[in-house]
Amino acid sequence: LLQCAMLVAGGVGASLAAQTAYQQKPIKFIVPFAAGGSADMVARLLAERLGLALGQSVVVDNRGGNGSVLGTETAAKAAPDGYTLLLSNGAAMTTGPLMGQITNYRPLTDFVHVNLFGTFTNALIVRADHPAKNVQDLLNMIRQQPGKINYGSAGVGSAGNLTGELLKQLAKVQMVHIPYKGSGPAFNDLMGGQIDFMFNALIASAPYIKGGRVRALAVTGHQRDAEFTQVPTLAETVPGAVGDAWFGLSVPAKTPPMVQERLRADMARILAQPYMRDKLAELGMQPLGLDKPEFQTFLEQEIKKWVP
Repeated sequence: LLQCAMLVAGGVGASLAAQTAYQQKPIKFIVPFAAGGSADMVARLLAERLGLALGQSVVVDNRGGNGSVLGTETAAKAAPDGYTLLLSNGAAMTTGPLMGQITNYRPLTDFVHVNLFGTFTNALIVRADHPAKNVQDLLNMIRQQPGKINYGSAGVGSAGNLTGELLKQLAKVQMVHIPYKGSGPAFNDLMGGQIDFMFNALIASAPYIKGGRVRALAVTGHQRDAEFTQVPTLAETVPGAVGDAWFGLSVPAKTPPMVQERLRADMARILAQPYMRDKLAELGMQPLGLDKPEFQTFLEQEIKKWVP
């Protein structure tokens, strides 16, 4: 009877089969950034909780490169069976393609956007021995050496890149952008002296700020951070210079609807847990938990906002 019902139901039956088979092998969670950065930290926390909810392993697969486009393309080409998840982000889905990144996917039609986790604030950081004590010092240095001061980011179109370009435009300065495959490699080069400054997730930078290894000159949000109240916002020196980032869960288009619903429901429950909200807050993220319709609308609005 069950088999007959599934045949009669057609597409619904296929979805049921996909959900039933969901326990057969590990789920791959593609993170389109190198290991060690804020994206990786968030993904591993969520992969652990989602694995518990699904009763099986969710394996993080770091595919950094080309401003997070490489990993996103891999996810777009994956079989739409629910075994490939993507940590989606603004660099790959909105700003990167609009900034000239060559992509072999369409953000709004090649994916189903399941849940928008939240947004987080970056910090403008320099090494502890850097001569700039504040944003104005840094801008003065850039003006004195036009085209010679460089900054790093997690890749072309990333929040750090966009904030850097916004700073360049608003402050009318000339500086060089060095893109990396993730914030982790960029941070390593900052510490090694290969780059002058970078915009990095505040939470990822926090231990180094507290330990005195890096200096935070500003945060990129709309207001000062509750933990680092002494650090001004970038906009306090350069009005309008605000740059938040976001992360979400997306899957390839044509993933069976019942699998989508399973992921949506599980993610909603996970993000509603006080434990998870506290953990994400510790990672510097402001949880949003927008489900599929709201997430899709958010993306459409973001694309319109950044259209030249």
